[in-house]
Amino acid sequence: MSRVGKKPIEVPTNVTVTVAAGNTVTVKGPKGELTQSFNNDIKIEQEGNVITLSRPSDSKEHRTIHGTTRALLANMVTGVSEGFSRTLELVGVGYRAQLQGKKLVLNVGYSHPVEFTPEEGIEVEVPSNTKVIVKGINKERVGALASNIRDVRPPEPYKGKGIRYEGEHVRRKEGKTGK
Repeated sequence: MSRVGKKPIEVPTNVTVTVAAGNTVTVKGPKGELTQSFNNDIKIEQEGNVITLSRPSDSKEHRTIHGTTRALLANMVTGVSEGFSRTLELVGVGYRAQLQGKKLVLNVGYSHPVEFTPEEGIEVEVPSNTKVIVKGINKERVGALASNIRDVRPPEPYKGKGIRYEGEHVRRKEGKTGK
């Protein structure tokens, strides 16, 4: 049984959820609006401010879709009401980030600066030149942009230099031993 799928979704008072034909769900809130189509096998019911999901059978396919649909729908509700953010830290001598208009420019030890232009609905903040915050209402897109930024220079295990998520533990290795 999917424990995630059985859990009901509480909808805040400032968020409206509409389920259209073909299981297309639109969620509107103070931060924006998200629309997504889900599998027609999963039944989405709304009673007041609670959304419940049910599946037609206990087949493996229906169980997996059930939990995934519930998680995606809960992320949509959370995104339009509170939003999502991901914080990255730049560790290394001379590593810095800065905003030029809406563009994020990273200087992380390459011969050239690396530039990122966030897509519509994603916001990038640089509170200090070694910290980058990616914000938005779509959890998937926020995580994807943060991952792409981290992939420019992932943390290395010897000195710990690179771009890492806030609170990420980098396993350190011992260097060469001299004779």
